[in-house]
Amino acid sequence: MLSCAGRRATGFTLIELMIVVAIIGLLAAVALPNYSAFQLKSKTGEVKSNLAAIVTAEESYYAEYGRYVGTTAEPSAIPGANKAEFLNSNIGFRTLGFAPAGRVYFSYGVGLTAGGGAPGYTVDAGADLDRDSVNQYWAYVKESSSGSRATAVVGCDESVVNLEIIYPCTPQSGQSVF
Repeated sequence: MLSCAGRRATGFTLIELMIVVAIIGLLAAVALPNYSAFQLKSKTGEVKSNLAAIVTAEESYYAEYGRYVGTTAEPSAIPGANKAEFLNSNIGFRTLGFAPAGRVYFSYGVGLTAGGGAPGYTVDAGADLDRDSVNQYWAYVKESSSGSRATAVVGCDESVVNLEIIYPCTPQSGQSVF
């Protein structure tokens, strides 16, 4: 189009702008679910490091005192998608010297085996990171010398967990729904 001075007017046509908006919308539709899945995966990293710290504390305590320390769940209720305060009022965790820095996405607990022989324990954790009302559970299980497993405190089915590795309790644990 020529202007009054005989020069061509510059700018974008409506069609060109609509194509750009459609491309941006398509990129956002692809990127948003991937971003959400990445967020859930990074939040799950908390449970792996904290379970490893609790296991290390349990083994250190056992080496010094000849017994493991059981705990109730802390926080007492499984947090939702928002972090909860780890109050460190739990005598078991205080005895072990375990206190995560700041707030946590998961609730943690330690169950002990009963009976004679060398004891065992189950450290487990649970959370609902994606707000779907389906909790994910993780655990570390050390059997007693008699082969028994301690009952999990937070809610993991300890019978399905591999021994002596930090492991999800269900196939859905640690997985994203996105």
